[in-house]
Amino acid sequence: MTPTNQDPMQDAMDVADDASQIDETEALRAELEQLKAQSLLERADLENQRKRMARELDNARRFANERLLGDLLPVLDSLDAGLANAPADDPLRAGLELTQRQLLRVAEINGLVTVAPVAGDAFNPEHHQAMSMIDAPGVAPGAIAQLFQKGYVLNERLLRPALVVVAKHD
Repeated sequence: MTPTNQDPMQDAMDVADDASQIDETEALRAELEQLKAQSLLERADLENQRKRMARELDNARRFANERLLGDLLPVLDSLDAGLANAPADDPLRAGLELTQRQLLRVAEINGLVTVAPVAGDAFNPEHHQAMSMIDAPGVAPGAIAQLFQKGYVLNERLLRPALVVVAKHD
């Protein structure tokens, strides 16, 4: 048998080196996993930020004309009032109607929708503002009895509610 040079101190150092390498490998693996997780979080954050910016840009485009169209509502109201008071045979009436149609067409192209309920339509608190209640024969209780002023919606956002009178409940 050949003698082996087994030094107990050397064996202990080899075992310690192996344990040290295993600990270092585990530490590096844990750090790698932590960096992967951090990378995924940062990637998700960037994706959320990109989506948020796209949403904000879309809203900016959709509602860029909100102030201008809101400022034009009194003009539309004035045209309505002029047409309501103009005699049918007045030559200026045709000009008022043409002007109103052109203005409404431009407004509709830019996303404006008129809210003009008629008597008997259901009251919708999201688009109508009740000014008063009256006894209205032939109109269901809680339904619209009369329209005071048209309302407008811009790209599904209420710009101004329609002002209405609601039929009283019995």
